[in-house]
Order: sequence, then C-alpha cells, then structure tokens
Amino acid sequence: MTDRPKILGISGSLRAGSFSTAVLEALQSALADKAELTVFRLNDVEMYNQDEDTQTPPAGAAALRAAIAAADGVILASPEYNYGTSGAMKNAIDWGSRPYGKGALRGKPALVLTSSPGSTGGIRAQAQVRETLSAAGCRVIDYPHLAIPNVADKVKDGAFTDEKTQGFVVGGVDALLKEIHLLAHAKAHAL
Repeated sequence: MTDRPKILGISGSLRAGSFSTAVLEALQSALADKAELTVFRLNDVEMYNQDEDTQTPPAGAAALRAAIAAADGVILASPEYNYGTSGAMKNAIDWGSRPYGKGALRGKPALVLTSSPGSTGGIRAQAQVRETLSAAGCRVIDYPHLAIPNVADKVKDGAFTDEKTQGFVVGGVDALLKEIHLLAHAKAHAL
C-alpha cells in the first residue's frame, strides 16, 4: 500500500444518471489528496451462476474480482429499491465472495453508503448490504450509517453541493482509511 490507498467505489445502480455513481464521483474529488478512488459500474457484470464460476469466469465478473483484489478497501454505494439493496449490488457481492472463504472481498475493509431522492436516504438497504458483506468475510467499517437523503439536492456535476453531507461522507471514508492503515501496519509488523 502507498501513502494514497487505492479504494474501489462500487456503484449499485445501473442507471445512466445514478445517484450512487454521482456520490462516488463527488468523493473522487473530495478525497484526491488522501486516496485514489476508482468508480466501478456494474453494468457488465453477469448474474451470478455457479455453473459459470470456473477458472475462467465471465469477463465482467472477472474484472470486478480483479478490481476488488487490487483495492486496499471498498466503498459500496447502493440505492434503495423496495426497502432493500439493488439486485446489481447483491450480485456484485455474490461474485466478490466466491470461492467461499477465498473471495476477493474476504478480509477487505468495506464502507457502506446509501442514497435516495427520498427522505430516508436508502437507510433500509444498509442492513442488507452490511449483513451480506459480513457473510462474505468483509471487515465492515463500524461507522454511523452513511445515508444521504434528498441526494439530488446534495450532489451535482461531480461535486457535493452540501458541505454538511460532504463532511459526513468524508468522515466515513476517513474511518475506512484508518482501518486500511491499521491493517497495513499489522501486516508489516507480522513479517
């Protein structure tokens, strides 16, 4: 790991005008001095099928696994659909968790972020994503639930328009970075 950790931001929305993607892109600018954030869209990731999970999995799934493995930590930005996470986000976690006990998500520090144009900010999707990540063996960051209500008013043109929201979200990423640094320190002293 370098001084600027590599973070993978996974957008759980496939929509061209996705708020999840917009929040991650705004974070790229806000974090430029402390981390390298790459945004990963899930549009090309095939639905998980154990029959296709072989030594040569489908290209989209292989790209996702490689991106997770190369990152020091991940941010999972999910919309809320019908009081839960998107199918695309659940599918990404399924691919990242396999093979069981050895998946790219195993031991990876992970931060969960939700957003919604509504008043709850996607908070109901948080529990599902957190629980699924825990089952995948992730190190889910213990931080107040990062939920952005009325997101359309808080992120525009690749930047946060609301200082309080930016501070809250960057605070969550700081907790992720702290975990990344602690793990790197522990690994360096274990050698």
